[in-house]
Amino acid sequence: MRARYVLMCILVAAFGGTQLRAQNQQIDRNTPFPPHTVIGNVYYVGTEQLASFLITTPEGHILVNSCYQSTVPVIRAAVEKLGFRFDDIRIVLGSHAHGDHMEGDALVKEFTAAQVMAMEQDVPALRAMRPGGKAHPIDRVLRDGEEVKLGGATLVAHRTGGHTRGCTTWSLKAEDAGRSYDVVIACSVGVNPGYVLVNNKDYPEIADDYVRSFKVLRSLPVDVFLGAHGAFYGLSGKHARLGSGGPNPFIDPGGYKAYLDLQEKNFYARLEEQKRAAAK
Repeated sequence: MRARYVLMCILVAAFGGTQLRAQNQQIDRNTPFPPHTVIGNVYYVGTEQLASFLITTPEGHILVNSCYQSTVPVIRAAVEKLGFRFDDIRIVLGSHAHGDHMEGDALVKEFTAAQVMAMEQDVPALRAMRPGGKAHPIDRVLRDGEEVKLGGATLVAHRTGGHTRGCTTWSLKAEDAGRSYDVVIACSVGVNPGYVLVNNKDYPEIADDYVRSFKVLRSLPVDVFLGAHGAFYGLSGKHARLGSGGPNPFIDPGGYKAYLDLQEKNFYARLEEQKRAAAK
């Protein structure tokens, strides 16, 4: 205990309280979670809180969400525990331009020489994301509806803006036991505390983007519901049911609808609240 206390004091002196809190938050969010098969060639390689997915193909692999730069070693260990080579990652994608989802892009590229791709509306925010002073690599700028293909796998980028301008939901097909399943990795449609939905000078179209995004998300065919955070789709509970002999718990179109219902209700409640406040 004394050694831990001394270390904390040194860190406070060196980095300051604010930076230390941020560092501790990253450590907490990087707690490993058992890597596992979701369905077919789709695998979970994220942490308890930060979702990261590996889509494997004979020509190399696709990583969705590098998370924090400090998360990359956790992801690497998960990939290797599943029996895959981290160096075989050829493409890096992300859900949206927040550090807990895409800060690690540069480090993954450094390790693998993978191509980093991102939705065009998130490019300015990603360019400003420079952990350790590293430039954020973007090898291909994506537009709404574009496809990313590798080794027989095709992922479609759906812009579901609001949480960020270029928030990207990914859809793909996965083959499992002779059947084809529609997989959706949903970007966040949550309204964070402090989000301004009315008279937002920096993002005037934010409310319109949220409304459009709910329509897009509801239009997608979904068998397997995944998301940018495991909590979106009940990761812990579903993982606990894997191998129980029952159906694959990740096949959950009802859970997807329930998630959208809840988030849309929360969005409209916050929007109406801010409209009333603006009218005073």
